[in-house]
Amino acid sequence: MTLDTAPGPDRSNCSFLFVLGSSRADGNSEILARAAAAQLPAGVPQRWVDLNELVLPDFQDGRHEDAGRRAGETEELLRQATVEATDIVIVSPLYWYSLSAQTKRYLDYWSGWLNVPGSDFKERMAGGTLWGVTALAHEEHEVAEGLVTSLNHSAAYLRMRFGGVLTGTGSRPGRVRADEQAMLRAKTFFQGETPLALFPYEEEAGAAA
Repeated sequence: MTLDTAPGPDRSNCSFLFVLGSSRADGNSEILARAAAAQLPAGVPQRWVDLNELVLPDFQDGRHEDAGRRAGETEELLRQATVEATDIVIVSPLYWYSLSAQTKRYLDYWSGWLNVPGSDFKERMAGGTLWGVTALAHEEHEVAEGLVTSLNHSAAYLRMRFGGVLTGTGSRPGRVRADEQAMLRAKTFFQGETPLALFPYEEEAGAAA
């Protein structure tokens, strides 16, 4: 006798933006992300953006000094791609137990988009889903908790859902393919539940209620 597997959440009406933040083309994090993306329904739009290929300067925080700042063409295209997606997948290797510099710069731009006069960035991001994919050198994946926390808290601030982080072991090029458990998890990663992201104090308040 076989048992039917309960179907995961319906992603057929979603649109995914994969943001690649590695300094290495076709790196282990991207390999793992593409393995997961291959399991999405055929009609689900996927857009892949490699931050290394964008001419994007370091973020300058001008919230209180430069209210009239105009976004450059690349920044505006990236902003539009971000707000138009229902699901954003941050694909970053674990560098010094956190996000890569390229990825962090992208998230820093979110701060600027929040504060553009008349911006609806926060409203448009609310209700969407943030995911993460990372490859790391350790076999012990709990060392990526700093990266996981950063993404969860970013989602919580914007009232987004959080799908979690798919982790795999891989340092040398292509090594993540040998992580059989990671490649197996990739097959069902986007079928997982996506609860509303919460800060720890919100979770504690809910538990006490």
